[in-house]
Amino acid sequence: MENNTSLQQQLLEAGVHFGHLKKKWNPKMLPYIFAEKKGIHIIDLNKTVEGMQETAAALKAIARSGKKIMFVATKKQAKEIVQEAAKRVNMPFVTERWLGGMLTNFNTVRKSVKKMQSIEKMLGDGSAENLTKKERLTLTRDKEKMEKVLGGISQISRVPAAIFMVDIGHEHIALAEARRLNITTFGMVDTNCDPNKIDFVIPANDDATKSIAIVVNYVAAAIAEGLQERQADKEEMDQGDAEETPESRAARFESSVDGGGEERGRRSGGGGRSGGGAKRRVANTGQGGRKPAGGR
Repeated sequence: MENNTSLQQQLLEAGVHFGHLKKKWNPKMLPYIFAEKKGIHIIDLNKTVEGMQETAAALKAIARSGKKIMFVATKKQAKEIVQEAAKRVNMPFVTERWLGGMLTNFNTVRKSVKKMQSIEKMLGDGSAENLTKKERLTLTRDKEKMEKVLGGISQISRVPAAIFMVDIGHEHIALAEARRLNITTFGMVDTNCDPNKIDFVIPANDDATKSIAIVVNYVAAAIAEGLQERQADKEEMDQGDAEETPESRAARFESSVDGGGEERGRRSGGGGRSGGGAKRRVANTGQGGRKPAGGR
């Protein structure tokens, strides 16, 4: 309980409880609103803590299973925070511009990523030296443009399992694509948005830098924990394999070979019977084989 209180205190100091003006509110956010003060809605921090804990637990489980979580924040005040957090846990991110179809048309986006990587390779290994100065400059500019938009997703080869957004209203295209593909959605939801559109809601002020930082870093820490546990599980399995004695390994191999031998024996036994039938048929045709000869 103390932990929750201290987290609430931190959220309060970061201004996470400040919502939008009353006239801009979305009535579906009513369960998450604590009060109204001077025409501004105040978010219930108990609900924020609950949302953060549920989100953290779910994202930790996804990270532990080895799946990818995409961070999306194209708002000016969130870009840097989200980019740093995503890089820290080695997850894909979009902080510049959401390209329409980044999820629903993932194969085409992958082609653009491959093009960017091949330009990088050309410029890196010196094969671009044969080009004119102008062509090299054009390639460099193209690479920089692509790097800006696609750099954060260059390492993923398939659609992520989950998507975390800062301001679901601002990222409505990303949200629509994720919902269409049944990707689990997480996000910071302010009082002017519809919380029913996403799976895991963190009611919070999504405009203040401090508020964004505290929520995003909390979530990133949970993902890092999940990744550590995954690594520990892997090491445990490797250790188990290494501890297996040569004798036990040989016995295991022997039993699998014996099992296979019995199976083959059963199969060949069945085959023998059918083989006998075939021989009898051949013998019969052999006996009647004199007729055609006499005919000729």
